[in-house]
Amino acid sequence: MSWLPWALLSALFAGLTAILAKVGVRDVDSNLATAIRTVVILLFAWPIAWATKTQSLADVSIRTWSFLVLSGLATGLSWLCYFRALQLGDASKVAPIDKLSVVVAIALAALFLHERLTWQHYVGGTLIVSGAIVLAWK
Repeated sequence: MSWLPWALLSALFAGLTAILAKVGVRDVDSNLATAIRTVVILLFAWPIAWATKTQSLADVSIRTWSFLVLSGLATGLSWLCYFRALQLGDASKVAPIDKLSVVVAIALAALFLHERLTWQHYVGGTLIVSGAIVLAWK
C-alpha cells in the first residue's frame, strides 16, 4: 500500500488530536495531561506491535535503539510543549504553528540525511510558514 493514505490518516488523526487535547487540558495541568496521553498511547501501541511483530526486541540493534530513544525524547518534549501551548492558546492557532515541524523536518532531512530539496520543497515550505503566520496572527 502507498504511503499517501497513511499520511492522510495521520493528518486526520493529528487534527482530531488537537481538538480533543484542547478540551482535555482545560481543567488539568498540561504535564499531567501529557503523561495520561502517553500511558494511553503505550497501552494502545504495544498490543498492536506484539500482534504484528515480525522480529524480536533482541534483534533490534543498539544504533536503532539509540535513535528511537532520542526520537521518543524529542516526541515527549514536543508533546509537553504542545499541551502547554494548547492550554494557553487557541487550538486553531497552536496547531498551525505546531505544523511548522514540517519545515523543520524538511530542513533537517536535507542537512543530516542529505535528501535533495527541489523547488517544490522551497515553495511548499514557504507556503507552510506563510500559512502558519497568517493563521496565528492576532
